[in-house]
Amino acid sequence: MSAVPATTATSAAASASVGPAPWTCPFCSLLCDGFAIEAEGDRLALRGSDCPRALRGLSHFGTGASNAQPQIDGRPAPLDAAIERAAQILAASRQPLFGGLATDVIGARALYPLACATGAICDPAGGPSLLHNLRSLQDRGSFTTTLAEVRNRADLIVCVGSSPREAFPEIWRRCGVGEPLVAERDVVFLGTDTDPVLEGRPGIVQHAVPLEGDLFETLSTLAALVAERKLPVASPTLVALAERLRAARYVVFIWELAELPLHGALAAEALNHQLIGTLNRHTRAAALPLGGNDGMLAVNQTFTWLSGVPLRSRAGPLGLEHEPERFDAARLIEDGSVDALLWISSFGPEPAAPASGLPCVVLGHPESTVPDGAMFIPVATPGIGSTGHLFRTDGVVALPLEPLRVDPLPSLPQVLARLTARVAALKSGATA
Repeated sequence: MSAVPATTATSAAASASVGPAPWTCPFCSLLCDGFAIEAEGDRLALRGSDCPRALRGLSHFGTGASNAQPQIDGRPAPLDAAIERAAQILAASRQPLFGGLATDVIGARALYPLACATGAICDPAGGPSLLHNLRSLQDRGSFTTTLAEVRNRADLIVCVGSSPREAFPEIWRRCGVGEPLVAERDVVFLGTDTDPVLEGRPGIVQHAVPLEGDLFETLSTLAALVAERKLPVASPTLVALAERLRAARYVVFIWELAELPLHGALAAEALNHQLIGTLNRHTRAAALPLGGNDGMLAVNQTFTWLSGVPLRSRAGPLGLEHEPERFDAARLIEDGSVDALLWISSFGPEPAAPASGLPCVVLGHPESTVPDGAMFIPVATPGIGSTGHLFRTDGVVALPLEPLRVDPLPSLPQVLARLTARVAALKSGATA
């Protein structure tokens, strides 16, 4: 594995506004849009927040444009030559895999025709976590809410399995938790510790409720108590939580898709159907699953509009196939079921392409680490060097991304459009 070097020009400005104000942060699916960016020397400084995710994402960019070049076999190459080589790899493949998929709506729209032209299987880097909610939605449906609804209405928030602030540092601010103008509310941490950040905030009462068995067993027991079924044994803390749930005006369950266990679809179904569904018979309850970082939610939404099926699908000889278990990227690579890999990571060096031994094309951030022998084309990042759109984690709002600076790197849609045209030409026998 080798890191692709990237150099940036140094800005002469000591401290100046950069790009749009306010700025929409693309580095997690909360898509916070109330921050500002200033130039401090040659770095981008965040104003209005100390969010570690935003700071980490910005650390991979400078105020100057990137001078990164495409690479073939570890050596710099012209863009035209890199696109030609990438097109040859994809055109020769009998079963390519498109992985990573860290892009925005516009990138996904450009990727779909290439997937159709090559019969590629498409699975994002966060495919296992996406599958938890997707399977639950397909099997039994779901009750979801928005960040604004949580902020304005929820009087009881239940964090399931983990504290959401660890992966989504701005979650409490986005939900209005602890703000003076928001009514008093309880925050329950089911299976995890309370959050020290919330200690002493006005109107907040925290409760830690341990699991009774594993997560699924706890949720099933809690659902039975909410439905007022007779149980031979139940812990007093779960009984008290069930009573609190029934008494609340608006309950919101928050969980992180990536933190659910291996068979997380069972937990998601227990939350959506057994708990939330039961509560909605006589009060109001909803879910706010957190996930979809690196554009995963946007790509899944876009592929679903365009094809009628979500990710972990392909448009192959048998038509559209959605196989959420069989089309797992890690399994396909391990089993030798694919013969080429196209990896997309346009928001940062991570997610990085795996060292699969397959012919590999990486379209990504200039600092991407690529497998030995892979070819690489650096692309601009939506919200930093190019425009774009991303879907927020609640799935109902698509926010525009405006660039902070002019970037000479091609955008991912531009590269994909050229790749699609060249692959079609190669498959039809045309010459360059």
